[in-house]
Amino acid sequence: QVHLVESGGGLVQPGGSLRLSCAASGSTAGINSMGWYRQAPGKERDLVASITRDGLTNLAASVKGRFTISSDNPWNTLYLQMNSLKPEDTAVYYCTAVANWNTRSWGQGTQVTVSS
Repeated sequence: QVHLVESGGGLVQPGGSLRLSCAASGSTAGINSMGWYRQAPGKERDLVASITRDGLTNLAASVKGRFTISSDNPWNTLYLQMNSLKPEDTAVYYCTAVANWNTRSWGQGTQVTVSS
């Protein structure tokens, strides 16, 4: 019932910055939390950051101090500000939302490539 579309991915040099956006539509009033996952080639999809409806955030240790997650209230757009990017940040980044009755929705993903 929640539809998510990511944007903002691309190619950036090490040390550069990028901002990802996730546009939410559908039953957004029922969203309890949103977040970002990423998946590198041949690796598992891992949580990068999450945010609750009251603004509490959680960041993976590998991105703490470099990435910031934020969202509109009511839920409309989710953001991931990425600074001091490293080659190991290269991955497909996925937006996700958890709504009423523990229903999870996923976006299609956006590619982030960090290379010089």
